[in-house]
Amino acid sequence: MIHSLQILLFLPSWFFMLICSACQTHVPPAAAPAPTVLAAMHPGAWQTDAYFPLLKDQSFGLVCNHTSTIGFTHLVDTLIRARLSPTRMFAPEHGFRGDLPDGQFFGNKQDAVTGLEVVSLHGKRKKPTAEDLEGLDLLVFDIQDVGVRCYTYLSTLHYIMEAAAEKGIPVLVLDRPNPNGHYIDGAVLDTSFQSFVGMHPVPLVYGMTIGEYARMINGEGWLANGAHCDLTVIPMTHYDRNRMQELPEHPSPNLPNLRSILLYPSLCFFEGTSFSIGRGTDDPFQLIGHPDCTSGDTYFMPVTMPESTYPPQLNRQCRGWDLTDLSVRSIFETKRIDLNYLLRAYAALPDPSEFFLPSRYIEKLSGGNTLQRQIEAGDDEDAIRATWQSGLTEFRRIREKYLIYPDLE
Repeated sequence: MIHSLQILLFLPSWFFMLICSACQTHVPPAAAPAPTVLAAMHPGAWQTDAYFPLLKDQSFGLVCNHTSTIGFTHLVDTLIRARLSPTRMFAPEHGFRGDLPDGQFFGNKQDAVTGLEVVSLHGKRKKPTAEDLEGLDLLVFDIQDVGVRCYTYLSTLHYIMEAAAEKGIPVLVLDRPNPNGHYIDGAVLDTSFQSFVGMHPVPLVYGMTIGEYARMINGEGWLANGAHCDLTVIPMTHYDRNRMQELPEHPSPNLPNLRSILLYPSLCFFEGTSFSIGRGTDDPFQLIGHPDCTSGDTYFMPVTMPESTYPPQLNRQCRGWDLTDLSVRSIFETKRIDLNYLLRAYAALPDPSEFFLPSRYIEKLSGGNTLQRQIEAGDDEDAIRATWQSGLTEFRRIREKYLIYPDLE
């Protein structure tokens, strides 16, 4: 049996060597110190010695997608070669192969490559049923997250843990880096606005890995009826949340590079507006525009693409701003959500009543009904950010209990 909240930590070893040279006639100047060599970070999935024994002779399900890799090899292939084939696979939004457009529902099917059954966790049924888990001894979760509350892989994690707890099945989370894990920012979600794009009272950017977040879900009693999941996290080696992380696989079709991933916390609000943020172009989450926008020197037209079948402002020329020239390093070092994109776009639309979608989706994304009211009232960024601070202070206190790695600098 896997013990609850078991953490298998791997501590790096450091070796130091001092090389000195002598001179017959004089004392040489002190040598410059050797540059610090940063140890390579390896995700939890790479720590096969730590969790392969836990899978032996077990019937297990694997929650994964295209980001579940060890080096350049998919985790499923590695498991099959080690004679540890999963009994059943579960796939989140975008599917097992990560090639489905945003929001597209899909049903259960057999994977063409492995022949394994893939259970859909994105559609009418986002939580595994008792039948889905029948015969399983264990569930393994290995998906690359981006560290933003409205990114739905977090909700998939929640439902996996909840369903497993109800069936008494342990969950093993293979931890992965958080590319937006170097800061904490945004309003804490008001749980009366809970949805699949925001299930927990956390800020938009929460500064935790998926393994740490799983521990928090468990520890804070967020599962239905206060259920407790038998959870084990396999940590990464040499993970530093303050270090910029280049991901080997894009986490979803419309986050194709690190720039888009780092801009995502600031631009995700636009999903609740009439503006395009580049879906249906080659630069999703790196463009901002609208056909009626009165500002900006960039023009683009969203079209149907495999990554986005019906993008906002489909086949309409949009005017706005191109963010593709922004330095990735500068975005990373900003360490905060940039509300100026949203405020500038609102001011550039002639009819402000056309800015927010009638569905009020912005409330689910922002975690409450405050942000829209603040923008419509003309509040500036400082005024909006001031209303986040008490919630952020309390969240940081809660968060500390569940950290596996050294905290933020």
